[in-house]
Amino acid sequence: MQRITRKDLEGAVNLLNRITGNEPEPYRKENDKWVANIGNFHISGAYGGVSLHQMVNEGGGVRDVFYCGHIPCVTFMTAYTPSDTVLSLPVSK
Repeated sequence: MQRITRKDLEGAVNLLNRITGNEPEPYRKENDKWVANIGNFHISGAYGGVSLHQMVNEGGGVRDVFYCGHIPCVTFMTAYTPSDTVLSLPVSK
């Protein structure tokens, strides 16, 4: 089994942001203040795992797209293989 890296995850998330028309970076600087890009998808890392987050407000509030917290990369990527598209990821409403 090929090792899944953070770079692999970031590549999938960058594609997801392009497909959905969202900004590629979670934050932008406006008038010397950092403002969240609402709708942006990004990887959060904690507790030895990763989670797919989506920005929900300009203050930086996020939602856990899969509602499962931070999980190991291998588990996270079982929903994505090179033959799939990012659109096939099970995204919650």
